[in-house]
Amino acid sequence: MADSTLLLCCALFVSAAWLLRTQFRQRSSYHVIRNIPGPPSNSWLKGNFMKFFDRHGQLFQQDVALNYGPVVRLEAVCGHKMLYISDPKALHTMLIKEETVYEETDAFFASMKLLFGDCLLATAGEHHRKQRKMLNPVFSVSHMRHMLPIFYSTIFKLREVVRAKVQSGKNEVDVLEWTGRAALELIGQGGLGYSFDPLAVNTETRNTYGDAIKAMNLIEVEFFRRYLDILMELGPRRFRRFVVDMFPNTHVQHVKDVVDTMDEKSREIFRKKKTALAKGDEATLRQVGEGKDIMSILIKANSAASEQDRLPEDELIAQMSLLVSAATDTTSNTLSRILHLLAEHREMQERLREEILKSSAGNGDISYDVLNKLPLLDAVCRETLRRYPPVTILIRAPRKDSVLPLSEPICGIDGTMIKEIPIPKGTELIIGTFGCNVNKSLWGEDSLEWKPERWLSPLPRAVTEASIPGVYSNLMSFIGGKRACIGFKFSEMEMKVVLSVMLSNFTFELTDKPIEWNVSGVWYPTVGRDSDLAQLPLKVGLYKA
Repeated sequence: MADSTLLLCCALFVSAAWLLRTQFRQRSSYHVIRNIPGPPSNSWLKGNFMKFFDRHGQLFQQDVALNYGPVVRLEAVCGHKMLYISDPKALHTMLIKEETVYEETDAFFASMKLLFGDCLLATAGEHHRKQRKMLNPVFSVSHMRHMLPIFYSTIFKLREVVRAKVQSGKNEVDVLEWTGRAALELIGQGGLGYSFDPLAVNTETRNTYGDAIKAMNLIEVEFFRRYLDILMELGPRRFRRFVVDMFPNTHVQHVKDVVDTMDEKSREIFRKKKTALAKGDEATLRQVGEGKDIMSILIKANSAASEQDRLPEDELIAQMSLLVSAATDTTSNTLSRILHLLAEHREMQERLREEILKSSAGNGDISYDVLNKLPLLDAVCRETLRRYPPVTILIRAPRKDSVLPLSEPICGIDGTMIKEIPIPKGTELIIGTFGCNVNKSLWGEDSLEWKPERWLSPLPRAVTEASIPGVYSNLMSFIGGKRACIGFKFSEMEMKVVLSVMLSNFTFELTDKPIEWNVSGVWYPTVGRDSDLAQLPLKVGLYKA
């Protein structure tokens, strides 16, 4: 225990040195950053930035996004300054024009590498470009068409499970549980060619890999993640593992166990898939996904690639854990949010159901092209992602001193107008996904209202002319640039398939239980403010035409 205390003290000393170094770098531009408006802080030591990461930080995040302008100053520990950026021109500079300057922090890269290996989120520059080039084709529209039968097959199983529950008299269903199980199975079959969950009636299965993915909660260790790049400098891998094993924090130990499980199962699945592909078409067709899943295609493409473009096997395995982790909670929690909103807005639910039923011709599934062009379904998905982006904590830090231009000047605390902001190397910047998505000067005074109808007519000129760098529909929900979410088309189609099937068969109403949405790496619902159990109970009934 004395050894672990000594190591912790060393880490804290290095952390303090890092903060002092960063503050020194900020000093030359400190007068500008200090002059930017921001919420008050009652503690120089703690600052106020951890309120942004707090589970109950919804109101604080909204306050930051709406009440201080498109650039907001936050106070980090020991007087260190952070900025919240939602100005479109500044975001365009960060994510597109100077994306090699405004990268994720060293601590972020270190945490992604420790969690998943050399995956897409753990690499930058040419290494990242090479990985993305290999992955892009399997997330294309043409590949989504081939995956649609896998989607429908899985969601039809979900439909029968929910139908059996409702017919047995259980009209209150934890929607989050079933969207989570469905999302995990969809990325399992469509992504890995692996089944996590049979989604069978009266069958409750446990899968160690699936359980590990769902148990990942990085917000619990957010403070420690910020200094992981320091840990990576402490010596060889075995010594770093010793440090983590001895670290006296239950959340850290939990994440360590989750990572070990993910890595072990990813390697096992990869070995089996590679063996089946080597044996030929007959063995491949016997596997889940019949060789049409993302990893099967990726393995074949990698084998056929030139030596220069080929990725090491460890990097392919790293993509597996990342794909499953990234695709599960984001999609399932957004689906749950949509169903929650439709339960609140019954008229909109009826309108959407009518549109879906007219398009399905009663046979249950809808073609890719038709499903992708249903205007109200598209509007509901876009509006939910606009108003309630599932991820609101994304950080960048410039690799060198830089300057961020602004769409419009902002008024400093002393009354001077600020047209651009000098950003010292290493200054942490939070990407204002929510702030940009609900900017009233862009979206109007009703920007906080959930109104799918706004997508059924041309968007405001202010939005279309703002050069918002988002990869999806003038929104920042999937970010933008070369590090935008590579699987956003997969996620969008998954949500539309689930909604088309479930709304054709079921109705959704609110219960009398209060639902609270909590800040996390991906926002999640609970019953009430104090519960630790992620769930979303809704009344579910059979739809009768």
